[in-house]
Amino acid sequence: MFFLRVHSVDTDHPLATDYGGFSSSSPSPSPKFTERRGMVHLFRTLSHAPLSSPGSRSTTLFVVAVPNYFSPDDFIRFCGPRIDDVSELRFIRNDGMEDRYSVLVELVDQKTADGFYCTFNGKNFSPAEAEVCHILFMHEVDYTESADVASTPPSGFTELPSCPVCLERLDPDTSGILSTQCDHSFHCSCGTKWTYLSCQVCRLCQQQDEVPACFICGTMENLWVCLICGFVGCGRYKDKHAISHWKNTQHCYSLDLRTQQIWDYVGDTYVHRLNQSKADGKLLEMNSYCESLEGDCGSCGYSEDSEISGALFSSKIEAIHADYIHLASTQLEVQRKHYESLMLEAKSRKENSKLEAIEKAVTSKIQDVHSELEKLGDEKKAVAELNQTLIKNQDMMRRKVKEIEERKALSLKSKDEQILDLEEQIRDLKVYIGAQKTLDETNDKDGVKGGTLLPVPLQQSTPARKSGKPSRRRK
Repeated sequence: MFFLRVHSVDTDHPLATDYGGFSSSSPSPSPKFTERRGMVHLFRTLSHAPLSSPGSRSTTLFVVAVPNYFSPDDFIRFCGPRIDDVSELRFIRNDGMEDRYSVLVELVDQKTADGFYCTFNGKNFSPAEAEVCHILFMHEVDYTESADVASTPPSGFTELPSCPVCLERLDPDTSGILSTQCDHSFHCSCGTKWTYLSCQVCRLCQQQDEVPACFICGTMENLWVCLICGFVGCGRYKDKHAISHWKNTQHCYSLDLRTQQIWDYVGDTYVHRLNQSKADGKLLEMNSYCESLEGDCGSCGYSEDSEISGALFSSKIEAIHADYIHLASTQLEVQRKHYESLMLEAKSRKENSKLEAIEKAVTSKIQDVHSELEKLGDEKKAVAELNQTLIKNQDMMRRKVKEIEERKALSLKSKDEQILDLEEQIRDLKVYIGAQKTLDETNDKDGVKGGTLLPVPLQQSTPARKSGKPSRRRK
């Protein structure tokens, strides 16, 4: 059984499809099609149970990898003979693989799930393509937003790695696994497609030449191998291609294939005195030997008497071996502590930088809020001043309106008085003109000239004139 965890911050989205081949006579409702994005982590139980066991099967199936050129509509058509048995299809777009996606298939019951598995497992998606449909029975499917939780295998499960070529899961029960000398694994079918002798990941050559030779001149004598890049060149007693390689690349360490000694071109000396024998694997002391053809030359310090040195060497070799092992373990422990301290420092620097960034952001936000508050306070003060000015203007306008109304009332009153005065004057003029006309029409003008004029009471036409000013006669 397999356990699936999906690291996803997305939710299920309905997937629209133009497939219309659902059977109307099927008792089950139409399947549900959804889509979401996330990172898929596949885990398998440590104890392998056969598929014939009921506990190793379920109604949830997982199609590991569907090529991207195969659209969801194509996959639904691919499942056409069994689509009526499907209750839900969930297409998972893996953020780490843009050229393929995975599908979770939920079946109605166990019988239809077994039929779906037998029908499509191992079947090619397209006759013209090489991709094959791989289906797994899922024990449980879990969705989480935490990357640590998604990558942690549950109890009793282990995570399946991916093939670097086809990016599908490496499962020994579904396909053969090919391992290289550099500890990289592939599907057997993917490894046979690679026609080169090197590894597909690190490009390490898987087949070494039996007889090494100089890369430049091809000689097989006095060869040295660069410990940095693996260049094989002849020594200084031939064409000096190893030294030329050091001068061109500054790779200063080379291994003598004959003596297994390591030479340092910068220090112009060997870097150690003990080497491991290729014959029996024992540590041997590498003494310089005399190059003279006559034997001892007396000047290099080389002696044929090796019995004493052999006895001393055999008595000290175990102690030296133990010292070297202790030194290596001590240095490894020192290196471990050093790198752990570096990791702690890097972690503390990262946390400090994170805290500084958060503090800087909070400080900037507080400053923005303070500046906004100051701006709003200035605006409030300006509005209050404007309000006070408007109130003063309103009081002043009220006083002006009141004065205008008073002046208008006085003006109206003065005009009324003038009108009454003018009316009285007009009346007096009318009386005078009428009297003058009457005198002109009278025949006895001489009798009138000696007469006396008496006032006649006037008829009041309106009560308003009664209450007005007393009439004035023009003299």
